[in-house]
Amino acid sequence: MKDKAEIVENWLKGWCLSREVSLPVHYKSGFFVFVGDEKQKERYVFPEPNEDFFHLANSIDEPWVYLKVSTSPDQFIENIPEKWELQPQGYLMTCFHPMIFPEISLAEGYHLEFSEYNTTFVVRIVAENGEQASIGRVSLIDDVAVYDRIVTEIDHQRKGLASFLLKELEKIALSKGFSNNLLVATEEGRLLYETLGWKVYCLHSSIVIPSEN
Repeated sequence: MKDKAEIVENWLKGWCLSREVSLPVHYKSGFFVFVGDEKQKERYVFPEPNEDFFHLANSIDEPWVYLKVSTSPDQFIENIPEKWELQPQGYLMTCFHPMIFPEISLAEGYHLEFSEYNTTFVVRIVAENGEQASIGRVSLIDDVAVYDRIVTEIDHQRKGLASFLLKELEKIALSKGFSNNLLVATEEGRLLYETLGWKVYCLHSSIVIPSEN
């Protein structure tokens, strides 16, 4: 079994491949990624809320630099400056075995499209009118499959599309020999993944200074 720092680093590498940004570099006891988005310039990711994490929280004044840490907010929120805003709770999840799917087939009126880039495989579910109904990615790196940006549009929900999409992504990962699965889920996504056999490994908490004070 991997240790927490290794799991966090594996997930972050897959996230970077999926988002087409440079792979993480070590920053003290955590990791640093230059993202380059207007609303997310950089991110620092730590397995634990330690001295390195608190030092950054006290020294950064710039907006849109994210600090992320794999623990519950109550482990750090009272010890950081008030300028930081807690973001919606995330969940780092693992599934170190094949997922458990119900008997599902693709809803009528939809078809699949496949593409890939830098060891990231993309599956889209497209409606008859050409509208994208659902999309997701799996990035394969080291010995893990990292699932990212799994989205079903509101007009196409409640049709089992997300489960079918995940099954297709997993087929690709398994065909390449990858069966250790990682992702970070939202509250809503966590419920779906748990039905498919995923487990919450730890909370994944994020803070950011949203704009110039």
